[in-house]
Amino acid sequence: MTNPLFQPVTLPNGVVLPNRLVKSAMAENMAGAGQLPDEKIFHLYQRFAQGGVGLMITGNVMVDDNGVSTAGDVVLMADTPLAPFEQWAKTAQQQGGKIIMQINHPGRQAMAGLGKHTYAPSAIGVNLGKYSKQFVQPQAMNEQEIQQTIQRFAETAKRAEQAGFDGVQIHAAHGYLISQFLSPLANQREDKWGGSLANRARFLLEVVDAVRAVVSPQFIVAIKLNSADFQRGGFSQQDAQQVIAALNHKAIDFVELSGGNYESPSLLGEKSQDEHTLAREAYFLEFAKDIQKTAQMPLMTTGGIRRQAVAEQVLAAGMALVGMATALALNPNLPQQWQQGNAIDGERIEIHWQDKMLRSTAIMMIVQRQLLRLATGKSAGSKLNPIWTLILSKWRQEKKKKRYQQWLATR
Repeated sequence: MTNPLFQPVTLPNGVVLPNRLVKSAMAENMAGAGQLPDEKIFHLYQRFAQGGVGLMITGNVMVDDNGVSTAGDVVLMADTPLAPFEQWAKTAQQQGGKIIMQINHPGRQAMAGLGKHTYAPSAIGVNLGKYSKQFVQPQAMNEQEIQQTIQRFAETAKRAEQAGFDGVQIHAAHGYLISQFLSPLANQREDKWGGSLANRARFLLEVVDAVRAVVSPQFIVAIKLNSADFQRGGFSQQDAQQVIAALNHKAIDFVELSGGNYESPSLLGEKSQDEHTLAREAYFLEFAKDIQKTAQMPLMTTGGIRRQAVAEQVLAAGMALVGMATALALNPNLPQQWQQGNAIDGERIEIHWQDKMLRSTAIMMIVQRQLLRLATGKSAGSKLNPIWTLILSKWRQEKKKKRYQQWLATR
């Protein structure tokens, strides 16, 4: 009998994924000149494709050249050359899997010194105590900026389809711009875009409508949504259920449930601000099972999954798709090994530093360094020194920052 992980699944729009394992988004921070994908990204996705996942979700592709989270973000806009994106899609699809582009805008969650004009729902910066100055101080968006940004999401989705991608994932989680609109902590507007949950969800719903209006019915449109922000007074599980109920009326092919943001990095398995202790693996599954009672579209959950038995439990709990991230950065061949009957456990990154922010940053930088190793033909899963990784990442980021600023000045 075929393992359920490796049975095909048909999405609501009729697209068939060859299996249930998904390479969830990881920020590659690997854009080449002009904020374009290049050979490193092509090679990285070739390795993920060969590893046997049914679906690949890219890391952040930003919808605005003036709105990047880091200087290594890829940008796709109306005037962006499409050839590199066509190569990216074609490379990822060579083994029969599908690839969708995660489209995003950082809002306030952008590193300081990037962009010319940074905006967010409200003029409220990221609160990370002594680390807050590493992020921009945003200005509140005006109506024109809101409408333009909605259209930018649509334009990027349209161009992704033109480039041959199988779909897009609208990033409405992890504290980025759409997530900021949803959060009563980050969104303190008093107009139609803030206040009640219906108003705070308006931006997401209008982005979905704008995207669906310009892509074909066969083009996958997915959402990444927090099951909760894990912050007191923030976006709650009850809020997530109501947003899912609203999305039930849209042509959504699946929703990926995650959680947390830079202020409460539960996406990395950290202890959250409201003292929830998250499980070491599939740590959003309990929330997902509750949200499933409301959802009419397929659900996917991610969060530290690295063992075949846990992935099977996620499906048994009613999820349609199983998202894996760090485990695939450390071993992209894990799905293929499981399918061949070798139920090897994926690795995990453990750092036991007291400083939560520094610990979370080090884990993210190690993941990015592992991705870069894969992209440059090196072996996966090498043990990397976290202190040296932070130093190296800082140096690389400064180089990318200068290049990005020079490029933006020509726009």
